[in-house]
Amino acid sequence: MTDLLPLGPDELLTTTRSVRKRLDLDRPVSLEVIRECLEVALQAPSASNVQGWHWIVVTDPDQRKAIADYYRQAFDAYRNSPGYAGSKKYDDARNATQARVASSAEYLAETMADVPVLVIGAIFATEELPSANQAGLWGSLLPAAWSFQLAARARGLGSAWTTLHLQYEKEISELLGIPPRVRQGVLLPVAYTKGTDFKPAPRQPLDTVLHVNGW
Repeated sequence: MTDLLPLGPDELLTTTRSVRKRLDLDRPVSLEVIRECLEVALQAPSASNVQGWHWIVVTDPDQRKAIADYYRQAFDAYRNSPGYAGSKKYDDARNATQARVASSAEYLAETMADVPVLVIGAIFATEELPSANQAGLWGSLLPAAWSFQLAARARGLGSAWTTLHLQYEKEISELLGIPPRVRQGVLLPVAYTKGTDFKPAPRQPLDTVLHVNGW
């Protein structure tokens, strides 16, 4: 088993960041360490313990480049949308944070093909996705994907939660041979990090989002 960083539970949870600029694009990542992280992820809860998740690990350079091309097309559209991280305006401190996030996201869009491992979390859907609330379906995948990110951080690896590729889900499914009923939920670029000294990120005060006994 890979040696783990000396991180307590709270430190692991609060310092697992979306890593982009500090991904080491030159250092190989073995399939064995990815498997270790996925073994941890499989302990996450799923509805009725169905465990309908699937994990597509992409290391082939041509496949990574094809996925990165789709991602970059989606990112270009996102960058010109009102929801872009660099477009929203807050106070000066948060604007500075958002500018760093935007710069980091642009870097990832440019370098996605060079990230050594891409991990796609997907889940078997028995029916077409409903137009109403889909929390029950995705709640059986996303906790496991987050567990994978935590396990990766504990082993000196970084990742970033991305979903922009889903604009091209059908094309990527065809590229990777993913069956139609298996729906993608997240794309995690994974690499060792340059240094392991990550800190908690600035967050809005808890009382601005906390509601006790009603809104």
